[in-house]
Amino acid sequence: MDLSRRRLLGRAGAGAAALGLFSAGFSTAGAWAAPRFPDDPFRLGIASGDPSADGFVLWTRLAPDPLATDSRGGMPERKVQVQWQVATDERFREVVRAGTTTAVPELAHSVHPEVGGLRPGAEYFYRFRAGGALSPVGRARTAPSPRSGGGDRLSVAVASCQCWYEGFYTAYRHMADAGHDLVVHLGDYLYENGVGTTAGIRAMPELDAQYRRETYTLAEYRNRYALTKLDTDLQAAHAAAAWALTWDDHEVENNWAGDVAQIDTDGFPDADPVAFRARKAAAMQAYYEHLPLRLPRKPDGTKARMYRTLPFGRLMDLHMLDSRSYRDDQVGDDGTKPGYDAERRAPGRQMLGAAQEAWLLDNCARSHATWNILGNQTLVAQVDQNPDPAVLSSGLDMWDGYVDARKRLLNGLHQRNVRNTVVLTGDIHRSVVADLKPDFDDPASPVVATEFAGTSISSGKDGAAMDQVGVNWLSEGVNPHVKWHNAQRGYTTLHVSHGELRAEYHVTEYVTRPGSPLSTAGTFAVSPRRPGAEQV
Repeated sequence: MDLSRRRLLGRAGAGAAALGLFSAGFSTAGAWAAPRFPDDPFRLGIASGDPSADGFVLWTRLAPDPLATDSRGGMPERKVQVQWQVATDERFREVVRAGTTTAVPELAHSVHPEVGGLRPGAEYFYRFRAGGALSPVGRARTAPSPRSGGGDRLSVAVASCQCWYEGFYTAYRHMADAGHDLVVHLGDYLYENGVGTTAGIRAMPELDAQYRRETYTLAEYRNRYALTKLDTDLQAAHAAAAWALTWDDHEVENNWAGDVAQIDTDGFPDADPVAFRARKAAAMQAYYEHLPLRLPRKPDGTKARMYRTLPFGRLMDLHMLDSRSYRDDQVGDDGTKPGYDAERRAPGRQMLGAAQEAWLLDNCARSHATWNILGNQTLVAQVDQNPDPAVLSSGLDMWDGYVDARKRLLNGLHQRNVRNTVVLTGDIHRSVVADLKPDFDDPASPVVATEFAGTSISSGKDGAAMDQVGVNWLSEGVNPHVKWHNAQRGYTTLHVSHGELRAEYHVTEYVTRPGSPLSTAGTFAVSPRRPGAEQV
């Protein structure tokens, strides 16, 4: 066994049964009865997530030394009692729920208490205490209930792709100040790549050497999350609203597909399925340890049920998808290139997997909400990326590489008379608005859904309102269903009501230095049961 494979397999994540016990507070470690931390244990912030009509999940990780090279965050191998409180006011004069949970070293001293018994559609505040340390205060809103009335409007921020070393998280500061009801994150929360000799635009050459190489082990993934979550703008966005998250590729490795890794280009044995599964298990455990996820989202080795529906009264059903874990391998060795038309269109190709695909179509058909919102990763719309009409160039990692899966999904929505679907997409580091049709090559094919693809928070550095990719995509006659494009950084706000869904594309002028102002580059609206967006 070579050294790199031994290094990974010797440090794989915990097994499924063990993770379940650790999440419940069981640990082989002894108790630290009266903890005295060398520094603030809440340096990685706090968070809430997956709101329901009666509660949400809370999160924090005790880490007084977040970048400790052993990935323990400056904590001893002892379990620690963590108290939490939920109140109706920021000063905690009216505490309505409180409890104690146990932070265990096996889960990097992270905690995920699930709070219930709250009022639907209501604003709450929460905080943690460990030893003599008190956390910052966070805000979260429960989802509306279909039985209690209310919930006629929601403000939802949509984000993705936050490469730490390519830009500052200024968009998150603006998002935090806006006071949204919910944040939807569509993946690439973490990037596995080494940060370079000077940590990119962050200019932190003092970082340990482990940050300059790609992540493989549980310790390395933990520390990369710690580096990312030390950002105070990101912490502010987490504290301002509950989040609903799913992963894309970089939380594990670029463009992974099921149990198939990216082609080995760095000397690590990614082509070894045993080694890749060990790496994936480590990545998934670290993801769970650092984000506000309920217990059903905990990984089972290399598997985790990330797809789920979050209902928001009769206003919207949010279906969070996982388009990485169950997909077939990309054809043509991946990339964006011409050819491979027969392979892309091969019958039976899977993007979501049969079980998730059936679950999604059934849930959309049964939904009584005004809107079905899909939290998706890669672009669904067909995009010919070459303006030459004689050459069809496709992104093989996107749904263009899985044509039959796309047809099954969009035909399935059409056949079930589901006409209120809006797809939210990340991944591509650019903003795109598109009509979705079962057959993009047939002008008579009906529009069955609307896609709002959002740009990155920081990945890709500053960007521009228009680049050559946008020029190609919008060339006359090439992609007539693509209505708009922008390649700046930022995030999207959805104003959701029973009368319309309005998407506002907010962009920053720059991310390679902090403090950019925010502007709105485009606004689009969709009417219920009339798919297709119009610019307003």
